[in-house]
Amino acid sequence: MAIGVQTDMATPALAKFGSDYLKKEFLAPSVAGDFLSCLGVSEVGSGSDVASVQTRAETRGDDLVINGGKMWTTSGTQADWMCLLANTSQGPAHRNKSLICLPMDTPGITVARKISKIGMHSSDTAQIFFEDVRIPKKNIIGEEGQGFTYQMIQFQEERIFAAIGSLVPIERMIEDTIKYTQERRVFGAPLLNNQAVHFTLAELATELELLKSACYRTVALYIKGQDVTRQASMLKLKSGRLVREVSDKCLQFWGGMGFTDEVLVSRFYRDLRLFSIGGGADEVMLSIICKYMNTLPKSHSK
Repeated sequence: MAIGVQTDMATPALAKFGSDYLKKEFLAPSVAGDFLSCLGVSEVGSGSDVASVQTRAETRGDDLVINGGKMWTTSGTQADWMCLLANTSQGPAHRNKSLICLPMDTPGITVARKISKIGMHSSDTAQIFFEDVRIPKKNIIGEEGQGFTYQMIQFQEERIFAAIGSLVPIERMIEDTIKYTQERRVFGAPLLNNQAVHFTLAELATELELLKSACYRTVALYIKGQDVTRQASMLKLKSGRLVREVSDKCLQFWGGMGFTDEVLVSRFYRDLRLFSIGGGADEVMLSIICKYMNTLPKSHSK
């Protein structure tokens, strides 16, 4: 998760649009592994609804003064800098935001708490507050007011990462479940001998192969420079739902062992539930897909 934040969530906009100064100060040490980054987008009152963020970064001479807070910040308790989305002006919600490189040791930043979660225990998640945090205005990534657009581009990479990140866990769950059900005997025969078991695993393996192909195709289009918002949203939706289905059905075949902390499938059952929430909930993915299909009501298509 920390690597994914570093490579596909907090740095893509900096790499694409950042000034030479910002790349030297923040991107180069992040690539080298000397800096750990985090992404400051979600807030207490705005998760998937990125346009509604309330954190403000007001211009004071050559500086920005930041006030507000961020929630669900992965790696937030230990990050060296944050890719912060904040309102830098008045006006339309999609044109008044900027992405900002924010050093986390700046006075006025408070890491309020490390959030306790049902899964992803190896990944810290923080709530953070900003009170009169002053940084140079040159820390804005790219053009001022383009932060919403830049963040939507970053989301393409984050959602592709989520889908690709689900492939090996799905494969592991299927493989481990095959081995376990070969060894577990029920009524004198291996559990795997039941058609309901091996047919279910075959169905899940088929779904995995289709997801792999979709991932490879989307990555190929992205590398060519195409807008893959539609495809990335589909990948995110499908992978989030598939990891839920696979972890639930595989755990069932483990019986009582599946309800313990001793097997990998139970960890994936907890951890991967996040994939339908983080980086844009399933319902948001559906709305984006509908927008690209021109099926949304006009009031929802802006």
